[in-house]
Amino acid sequence: MINEQEYSKIVKKNSPNSNTPVNCIKAFLVGGGICALGQGILELYSATGLSSELSKTLTSVTLVFLGILFTALHLYDRLAKHAGAGTLVPITGFANSMASPAMEFKSEGYVLGLGAKMFVISGSVFVYGTLAATLWGIIYFFIR
Repeated sequence: MINEQEYSKIVKKNSPNSNTPVNCIKAFLVGGGICALGQGILELYSATGLSSELSKTLTSVTLVFLGILFTALHLYDRLAKHAGAGTLVPITGFANSMASPAMEFKSEGYVLGLGAKMFVISGSVFVYGTLAATLWGIIYFFIR
């Protein structure tokens, strides 16, 4: 049996080195590119004469659809492999975090596979997002 220090040495020896500045630039460019795509889609919807509110809603729906489509075609994972966190931040990353487990566990059935496992990754976002929004709402209520 190996101790914790020996295990750490083995992990460090076998882990690939990462080039942090290059990874940050890739994440920035890809995340910014996804956001720029979203802005372009918003401009297209707005140019058709739709209201501002409807254009924003349709932009979100379109980006979620594209995130799920690229996940289903196994393109999102390839992009994420090179872009890292740049694919996690935009709304497409959230769509990917819902679609990936759903695709992976669909063979276990619609209820115990797809339904139960779809929120494995994104469930914590819902829990902590709701908690943070509630706490901020309470703080805001007392400040005002």
